[in-house]
Amino acid sequence: MPREIKAAVCEGGGAPPRIETLLLDDPAPDEMVIKVAAAGICHTDLGIAEWSNEPRVFGHEGAGTVIALGRDVSDFAIGDRVAATFGYCGTCPVCTAGRPAYCVDGIALNVEGKRDCQRPVFTRPDGSAVGGAFFQQSCFASHALVTKRNAVKIPDTLDFVAAAPLGCGIQTGAGAVFNQLDVKAGEPIVIIGCGTVGLAAIMAAKIIGCDPIIGVDLEEDRLTLAKELGATHTLDGSITDLSGAIKQITAVGAAGVLDAAGTQHTFEQSVHALRPGGTLGTLTLPGGFEDPIQHPGGISFLTTRIVGVIEGDAVPHEFLPRLIDYFQNGQMPFDRLIETFPFENIADAFAAMRDKSVIKPVLTFGA
Repeated sequence: MPREIKAAVCEGGGAPPRIETLLLDDPAPDEMVIKVAAAGICHTDLGIAEWSNEPRVFGHEGAGTVIALGRDVSDFAIGDRVAATFGYCGTCPVCTAGRPAYCVDGIALNVEGKRDCQRPVFTRPDGSAVGGAFFQQSCFASHALVTKRNAVKIPDTLDFVAAAPLGCGIQTGAGAVFNQLDVKAGEPIVIIGCGTVGLAAIMAAKIIGCDPIIGVDLEEDRLTLAKELGATHTLDGSITDLSGAIKQITAVGAAGVLDAAGTQHTFEQSVHALRPGGTLGTLTLPGGFEDPIQHPGGISFLTTRIVGVIEGDAVPHEFLPRLIDYFQNGQMPFDRLIETFPFENIADAFAAMRDKSVIKPVLTFGA
């Protein structure tokens, strides 16, 4: 029996979210219903809300309590506390090879909101459908449907507010460093863009023992925080010869660069800042997903590698508990990035993310 819930609906074209009463579908066999306690806001939510031309419920950093189970769910129980992360099929060659973030069906499941049962997740009282299953959760709602694959149990000692950003932002930045850039203790690393992803990457680099750790951003307050969280050096991202400044610090260039800014300038400067054999991790590229970009080419093209970063190439059921351990023992204090907003103030939280006044807004849903 579908349940009545509250959800923040974005009508499309970047319209601010508006809270409505909707009906949430019953869980399919592999799904669960969670009562959402906290939900982080990510730039992906804002970006796809701008592109969307239909009403949808976004949100992909949810945390809450399991209150209903589909018939095929056996690894979870009512009352389990969980963090939700990205969706994946679990059966394609990429998933079975241990790389679920690059699932063959990943775009359909996460961006398009594909659901195997093909029923709409949300309906309005008049019977019209509202898009859901965003990253297999659509957690900007009092209740959300998640799958047994994209929910991870969390300990009772972990606050839901701290747990929420693990599912995407923290996982992506930390995973890029731990799993993809192949930078070792004592080697130089550069993080361009000191938002949630970049600062998580800096904290991960500190845990590894990278040296130097160079944080790059346009905002002075974020550079200050980057130093507090582990950066040994910081640079103003507006300087023309960014790669030259990096090579002055590193002598031969960086072993790894994570470009979380995604401009043509940062892309080109990142390639030139690498030492031979170094790795550039890109979260996004200038021009959008379809448009071609200019590559600086030359010897840098032949002697370095570029990897696309999706969710830090993590296996969430293994990686999130590791991040929780780092957080609880004080090595990764990502709660310092968080500012909370009541769910009913979601439009204010969107605005704070957009104008960069808050690094990681997290919605709270009361008792």
